This record gives sequence, C-alpha cells and structure tokens, in this order.
Amino acid sequence: MFPDRVRRHEVSRGHRGRAGAGGGVRDQPSDLDPASGETPLVGVLVGSASDLPVMQQTTAILQRFGIPFEMRVISAHRSPDLVDEFARTAEERGMVCLICGAGMANHLAGAVAARTALPVIGVPLSGSKLSGMDALYSTVQMPKGVPVATVAIDGAINAAILAAQIIAVRDPEVRAKIYEFKDSLAEGFKP
Repeated sequence: MFPDRVRRHEVSRGHRGRAGAGGGVRDQPSDLDPASGETPLVGVLVGSASDLPVMQQTTAILQRFGIPFEMRVISAHRSPDLVDEFARTAEERGMVCLICGAGMANHLAGAVAARTALPVIGVPLSGSKLSGMDALYSTVQMPKGVPVATVAIDGAINAAILAAQIIAVRDPEVRAKIYEFKDSLAEGFKP
C-alpha cells in the first residue's frame, strides 16, 4: 500500500516569469522541493501559470479523494532542465503517476514520459487559436515506447480520476472513494 502517505497538499512554481531586457518573459527556477513533510502520490505539472484555472480542477478532485499531490508550473520549452529533474526524481520521491497539462505545442507530457517509467496522463488545454486541437495532437501523437494516456481537451477532472484509479489498484481506501463518486454520478441519471 502507501503507508507513508500524508494528506497535505503543496502548490509551488517550477518557474516564475520575469520581465527580461527585451520585454519578454524569462523563466527563473524556484526551489524544486518545498518543505512540506508530505509524500505526494501524484505530480501535477502545468505548462504555464495561465493554465492553472483549468488544472486546479485536477487538484480539487485529488483533494476530494484524499490523494496527496505536488503541483508545479514548469514549461517544457522554457525550463527543460526543471522538467528533466522533476521527471527523473518523481518515482524516488514516492509519486505513483504524473499529470501534465499544457496548451499549444504541448510537449510537456511527452518530455516527462520520456524520462520516467511512471504513468503519465496528458491534459491538452484549449488556450490557443486552434481551441486546443494543436495541444491534443501534440499530446496524443507520441512515438512508440513513450506512451502518454491522453484525456479530452481541458479534461483535467478525468485526468485526476484516472490518476486516482491508478492509485486505487493498490489502495482500497481510494478505491472505495472512487466507487462512491461513480455511484453519485449514476444517481443524477435516475428517473
């Protein structure tokens, strides 16, 4: 099971935007390991702070199921070293699966999946001119040997439920909460 699981949650940023000399935004790394005393089971990576409103639906579901998580804002393109470090250390830090949400050229999930044996769930986000189709294609079209389980565009809730189901394989408490959740969905459709 997961005996060392603690039920606190941590949100931190893997990078902070800062105006550069050219007026653009540069990534500045922050601390990778916030001192929280918890063992997160799910890592939630978000490609940009602008994606947080959608991806916070993921963390709300994880909280509902009592699953500890760690959330980071890390860009696959602007802070690849942080992505690499997070992905390579996630398993040894106790994580069971990773959820990656990004829009446009969503390479975050694939970059993470290439560096870990943990299951990776990709959430394509709709914030682009193509309404998320670009993010969907770049998330779902992975090369052989680098799988990413992909949910619908803006499917942050289903990503969290899938992560919970992965954890529930070995955690009867989470499994019971999933069954309760699914029963509550069915109740809404009774005549």
